[in-house]
Amino acid sequence: MTAILALDQGTTGSTALVVHRDGRVLASASREFSQHFPAPGLVEHDAEEIFRVTVDVAREAIAAAGELPVGLGITNQRETVVIWDRATLEPVGPAIVWQDRRTAERCQELRDQGHEELLRSRTGLVADPYFSATKLEWMLREPRLRWRAETGELAAGTIDTWLIARLTGGRTHVTDHTNASRTLLYSLDRRDWDPDLLELFSVPRLLLPEIVASSGTVAETEAVHFGAALPIAGIAGDQQAALFGQGCVRGGMAKNTYGTGAFLLMHAGRERPPAAPGLLTTVACGPRGEPEFALEGSVFIAGAAIQWLRDGLGIIASAAESEALAASVPDSAGVSFVPAFVGLGAPHWEPAARGTITGLTRGTTRAHLVRAALESIAFASAELLAAMERTGERSAARLRVDGGATANDWLMQFQADVLGRSVERPDVIETTALGAAALAGVALGVWSSVEDFGAARRFVRFEPGMEPDVRERKLAEWRRAVGAAVAWARG
Repeated sequence: MTAILALDQGTTGSTALVVHRDGRVLASASREFSQHFPAPGLVEHDAEEIFRVTVDVAREAIAAAGELPVGLGITNQRETVVIWDRATLEPVGPAIVWQDRRTAERCQELRDQGHEELLRSRTGLVADPYFSATKLEWMLREPRLRWRAETGELAAGTIDTWLIARLTGGRTHVTDHTNASRTLLYSLDRRDWDPDLLELFSVPRLLLPEIVASSGTVAETEAVHFGAALPIAGIAGDQQAALFGQGCVRGGMAKNTYGTGAFLLMHAGRERPPAAPGLLTTVACGPRGEPEFALEGSVFIAGAAIQWLRDGLGIIASAAESEALAASVPDSAGVSFVPAFVGLGAPHWEPAARGTITGLTRGTTRAHLVRAALESIAFASAELLAAMERTGERSAARLRVDGGATANDWLMQFQADVLGRSVERPDVIETTALGAAALAGVALGVWSSVEDFGAARRFVRFEPGMEPDVRERKLAEWRRAVGAAVAWARG
């Protein structure tokens, strides 16, 4: 048999899949790791714990599959950054997570100084704490660390780079174009680190990894980790991996991943699309994993809102309970929930926003609040797709979906209703990991193409059933609630 190991290192946990040549998932394993919140708005991870958990789930999946994969692909939470000692491979501090807001003031300063247009034109991104550059700048504020970075003692990178460094014993320091494009340091046109941006953020070039193809053998793991040296042949940021895994490799094809956040990407093809207000331009993978382009919108809090109802408020015992509760009431009884716990992402980009609940009455029950939380995920996603289509460049006939929250049939049907178009859910919803497997497997000849890889996939389709006037009224209520959150943030 021929199989690929896919490592999916996410925001709250790591997952490993062993994917057979015929498309079957032979085995999988998942495990959560610690989340650290040292102060409001600050989010950190222990990079060593991430590595240990990722290796553990990989070993567990390989053992359960009963065969050694021929190679592996890696996909990862994007924008989260680590700095480590090149010699010892020990992190010099915590990993700063993409959700972290500690550099919000610095981002405002960049906007005030007129750098926003430079950032937008070079990177396709905006000045927001979400991205990696201001995190690295903040980490290097300590003079001793900066000196070590400038002399080459330290290495830095996103989580893909960190895992590869550890798996190869420090021999390989690389990232791919999709992850590099999320740093605010990468030029979309040059497809390389941008010297002007490195200077703007005072990030030494020596600190950063080499940029390599998303599909292609770049290194071998040390045999100690998995029982043999395995080629690392696929790398992509989680959302671009999901786009590839869904087979969305040509212009106009779109997918939405529902995880901690919700991330909607529309493939834009080989040519860089015009800048779209409130949206990002990013690197996506073409049919062979080559760098092409996509429009992206990011909702920072999606599934995490349901986790908050469970862990923070204690009004549900499990995320699965939310489906029955939402269906138990005919509507949210006027309640709107904008879960901007770490600010608002696209298309608003307001880091000072915070969670807002409007429309509460004495008749509000936990079922109404749970329904409003689920509705918020669908509304925010619909807002992103509408913004993409307003550019006039592309229109998506349907939306493919993946991620843990897509197991909620009620949410998927409501998403189709508020989009007014079909929503397609694959039989395997761990599409992020499947994308990593596909990138590696195409490079290693396990599959001849991404179409060959996707031939075994089957989809459940949700068709819209909401009247257009009802849809527009509900979306207007949502926009009003978001306006309240933005107005509060801006005083």
